[in-house]
Amino acid sequence: MRTLNVGVLGVGHLGQHHARLYADLPDTRLVGVFDIDRQRAELIAARHACRRFEELEACIAAVDAVSIAVPTTFHHAVAKACLEQGRHVLVEKPIAASVPEARELVALAQSRGCVLQIGHSERFNPIFLAVQSRIGQPGFIESHRLGPFSERGTDVDVVLDLMIHDLDLALSMTKSPVEEIRAAGVAVLSPYVDIANARLQFANGCVANLTASRVSATKLRRCRVFQREGYLSIDFQARHAVIASRTAAKGDRPRVDMEQVKGSDEEPLKLQLQAFVQSILRREPPVVSGEAGTAALELAYQIRDSIAAYWRRLGDVRPVSPDGSA
Repeated sequence: MRTLNVGVLGVGHLGQHHARLYADLPDTRLVGVFDIDRQRAELIAARHACRRFEELEACIAAVDAVSIAVPTTFHHAVAKACLEQGRHVLVEKPIAASVPEARELVALAQSRGCVLQIGHSERFNPIFLAVQSRIGQPGFIESHRLGPFSERGTDVDVVLDLMIHDLDLALSMTKSPVEEIRAAGVAVLSPYVDIANARLQFANGCVANLTASRVSATKLRRCRVFQREGYLSIDFQARHAVIASRTAAKGDRPRVDMEQVKGSDEEPLKLQLQAFVQSILRREPPVVSGEAGTAALELAYQIRDSIAAYWRRLGDVRPVSPDGSA
């Protein structure tokens, strides 16, 4: 099996960890990094004994695959430049800043025969991997993704920043289109919506109630999945889950058996990068495809529209985004 030459485009808060992990993965060689912050790029390149590229195009030309961890507004332009050169791409979530941009990237990856994987890291959280096979046909999903305020990520609203993780998870669990959306949200410390709630009705009957906040006092990453014969309570932060299963022997009253599940200590980002690399080397579809990333993004924008409609019903016609869009 050949070694994959990789580069990292954007080595800020998250991209630096892509570089760190690629430098140690057995099937990859970290060729180099690029960042518009030259000093930052020099620091990361020196740390991992790789090249700092002066130009984006030179970095793309020198590698087989890239991780893209630039701000969301640049996802489309950078990913497009890579795909046009036939490079495999892992782009951090969300896939792009708009649905048309996302669809263009998906079509381009297909036409060039490139892997396009989206960085929805919770799919690779060890506790989700440990219980995924126990999720059948959910009837109700409830998630809370809360955290304190940070300037990082505030170039987009909380729906695109945090809730999109749970949108991707819900879509992957239900495998059903959304028929109805009711949502509300408010801006608190940024110009964008900082706390939001969405109620989703899926075509197969499942209902999901999702709450995301980046203005909460404590950090919380939990999801509960209710299905016909029991439920799962998943703590993504503690990497712990409780599975409650209904059992009934003939002639006896039903009982509920509780099972504790602990996820491994593996780093989700490492598992994500390994999956990306293996998808390329084995010529297999990625775990989180461009199509999946586009579906989550499209749903996020529908929720944003619903939030705007919520405020219009209350008589407030101010836009929910600084650019005037809903």
